[in-house]
Amino acid sequence: MKTAIISDIHSNLAALEAVLGDIDQKGVDRIICLGDIIGYGPDPVECVDLIAQRCEWSLMGNHDFGVLYEPTNFNTAAEQAAYWTRNQLDDAGKADTEAGMKRWEFLGRLRVRVGFDGFLCVHGSPRRPINEYIFPEDAINSPVKMEQIFENIDTHCLVGHTHVPGVFTNEPDFYPPGDLDGEYTIREDEKAVINPGSVGQPRDLDPRASYAVIEQDNGQAKVRFHRLEYEVDRTVQRIRENAHLSDWLGERLLEGR
Repeated sequence: MKTAIISDIHSNLAALEAVLGDIDQKGVDRIICLGDIIGYGPDPVECVDLIAQRCEWSLMGNHDFGVLYEPTNFNTAAEQAAYWTRNQLDDAGKADTEAGMKRWEFLGRLRVRVGFDGFLCVHGSPRRPINEYIFPEDAINSPVKMEQIFENIDTHCLVGHTHVPGVFTNEPDFYPPGDLDGEYTIREDEKAVINPGSVGQPRDLDPRASYAVIEQDNGQAKVRFHRLEYEVDRTVQRIRENAHLSDWLGERLLEGR
């Protein structure tokens, strides 16, 4: 069984299309999304429709929550993007009422926690599944936080939210994909929190789209991390042409920050 794990698309259609195309080449059995389908980027309607069509299920991210309800604790650019995204979904719904209702119903049904095949899946952290970040430096600088996080999982957990791919273990430590040669073998005697990185807005100084594939065979599982070039200039230009989205949201895509 191969499961593609995607997260943090952030309305970046160019990145999502590239990643889905790459996934299709790998003989994947299912795709799941860890949240933040929307927010920041220029193509929320198309991204929601693609995730609803292609993913077995998706989680609720903080930006999905912000568009559905209120964008609390967002910076100015993110808040403006959330309100603009809500208007885009509303306008698309006026043009096609049935499709619009399905879109809002899909977003409204997004779950906060999902368990599958021994993995707990949340957007943020097991303690605060929508909003809490687990940063790489927490493995060293925040031992109490990490201890409590691992107390909240039985074995393995999948998260997004930070847009930084890698594996946290309960040593505690953090391993970016480069330190793992792009692959992590899941051990039953070790707890781990795995982040596939961001499809639409990487923040590890690598602008390529990031996702992961879990391969399960005969009781063993491996996580393979993947990075992919996409038409980032296409998304940047779409943001620059939109008076309601900050140019900064596009500029950061070019640098992966």
